[in-house]
Amino acid sequence: MKVLYLDLFSGIAGDMFVGALVDLGVDPKRLERELRKLNLQGYHLHVGRQTKAGIAGTKFDVHVEEVRSPKSEVRSHGHHHDHSHTHEHDHPHDHPHPAHEHAHGRNFADIKKLITRSKLSPWVKRKSVAVFQRIAEAEGKIHGLPPDRVHFHEVGAVDSIVDIVGACIALEWLGKPRVLASPVVEGMGWVDCEHGRMPVPAPATLAILGARGVGLTQCDEPHELVTPTGAALVAEFAESFGPMESLAAERIGFGLGTRDNQTRPNVLRAVLGRSKTRGGKSQAGDEGSGLDWERDTVAVLETNLDDCTGELLGHFLDTAMAAGALDVFQVPVVMKKNRPGVLLTVLCAEADADRFSELILRETTAFGVRRHLAERRKLRRAIQPVKTPFGRVDVKLGWLGGQVVQAAPEYESCRRAAAAAGVPVRRVYEAAVRASKEAAKAI
Repeated sequence: MKVLYLDLFSGIAGDMFVGALVDLGVDPKRLERELRKLNLQGYHLHVGRQTKAGIAGTKFDVHVEEVRSPKSEVRSHGHHHDHSHTHEHDHPHDHPHPAHEHAHGRNFADIKKLITRSKLSPWVKRKSVAVFQRIAEAEGKIHGLPPDRVHFHEVGAVDSIVDIVGACIALEWLGKPRVLASPVVEGMGWVDCEHGRMPVPAPATLAILGARGVGLTQCDEPHELVTPTGAALVAEFAESFGPMESLAAERIGFGLGTRDNQTRPNVLRAVLGRSKTRGGKSQAGDEGSGLDWERDTVAVLETNLDDCTGELLGHFLDTAMAAGALDVFQVPVVMKKNRPGVLLTVLCAEADADRFSELILRETTAFGVRRHLAERRKLRRAIQPVKTPFGRVDVKLGWLGGQVVQAAPEYESCRRAAAAAGVPVRRVYEAAVRASKEAAKAI
């Protein structure tokens, strides 16, 4: 499987990330066509090759139209950062937008609705919302607001929507590679906010990385290097943070910032290649299969328990699923001394393995957790509503080789329709199966 390695020696911002992916080969015209599916007005893109400190790369700029205030990254609920290391100004913002001035802004709920109602792919929608969720949760904690009520000033909202959604589009175009990153390097100094000067890292940046458990190291560059948008992107996509390991580079891209730093070039280096095993073979064994399935890597966490009550196990399953586990299950086993027990297994994203390992150790009687990584092959999928005699029901369709090979009604959708019609869920489910077969034939 392909690997995208982000070298964060000079931090990361949203526009630098997109610029690096374009420099790796993403077609900017195709990117712009996909972004139009958002139906977001009031901006235009400038994308071109430039040099920064003698390094040639791609500069990606979002120009927001008919707004006098300088371009910014994320500004929410009156919160302002100086992101001049990526933009064409070298001064703090002087147009505060306090919490009660939201006439020209968008809150997180608005942005989520804009993305989910678009015609973008399901993966791009899901990932874009997830990145914004990280920003909204961090800002919400800082300002004492629920995430959906966090507001983004109009300029910052447009700018960040394009950067974040554009990054997700570009990653999908590159084949959704595994994303790895170097340790996060941040500068020093101060940023100007509505409430006064705050030390770098900015509060939102620190909260976003902290929520993911990502360490941050400051260098002697006297400017902010990591923006909240950049922090949210790397927190969402990067599986791990460390040095390159057996990475065979196939393409190298540079996303350029605007500031001329004092100690390092203001660039983000992105390396696209393959991670090699000890035998020198690529980890991806099906690159030439021609199948259009999706691939990813998940963490498998296991522990054997012979002294955990059913109540505790039931509580753990509910807690882990609510916390975002991909799946949780238990299997009866016979353990040492012929004791009956269970094998508890949690499937989760690799980036969440430590968090769920801690949850197992805190919420069950386990003294240890086994952990390994597993590659998955998944059908390309989408949710499609179908008509039944009991109303519309959502059905999950799965594609392989350009054909629908699976169609499964969504239980919660069937349950709601059954309750509204006053019939057994089974009748709605069977009707949805019939309707989904017809829908599959029509595709």
